[in-house]
Amino acid sequence: YGPRRPVLVDCSLRLSPGQRVGLLGSNGSGKTTLLALIVGLLRPDQGRIEIFGRFRSREADFHEVRRRVGLLFQDADDQLFCPTVAEDVAFGPLNLGKPREAVRQIVARTLRHLGLEGYEDRITHKLSGGEKRLVALATVLAMEPDVLLLDEPVAGLDEAATERVVDVLAGLPQAMLIVAHDRPFLKRLATHALVLAGGKLEPTELDQPVAEMEL
Repeated sequence: YGPRRPVLVDCSLRLSPGQRVGLLGSNGSGKTTLLALIVGLLRPDQGRIEIFGRFRSREADFHEVRRRVGLLFQDADDQLFCPTVAEDVAFGPLNLGKPREAVRQIVARTLRHLGLEGYEDRITHKLSGGEKRLVALATVLAMEPDVLLLDEPVAGLDEAATERVVDVLAGLPQAMLIVAHDRPFLKRLATHALVLAGGKLEPTELDQPVAEMEL
């Protein structure tokens, strides 16, 4: 990042309840940067971010955002850090103060929906890349967030696992911002689609125009 080559310029997005917006763009165009800005992992040099009706700028402003917005990282290894699958999936709900019995039910239900039933005691770092991807998604869904930010959710998955993810996501009520290069995948899920190029967001052929950013 640097002032001579800004990543996002006049980039404006509004995500409404129930909307599923597909986000396309070439490598390095700023898609992951946009997701990181929304949850406060990065701060903009200019402009403003309004989420759930409040402007967010300081670290404290994003504490509520991170409880209510689930971010799936592009690299599953950045998301998984506990010894076993069950511990990884349970980590978020436990930190929210949910009772242990309720968390056990959340873990079992989430893993079952993603076709990972029986993986509870598997060692996370010994999983295949595709399995890690599904477990990372499970850690996000287990938080039961209001909004999902998904960075390449089916990258590295085989056809059967991709179908499972599509089925799960299609049945969820949350608003979603889905980064993907796979247009057929996005067509199955997205209600709108945008392309990020030259630092700006523009509607693409999957989409209707989208106004300024407000979650």
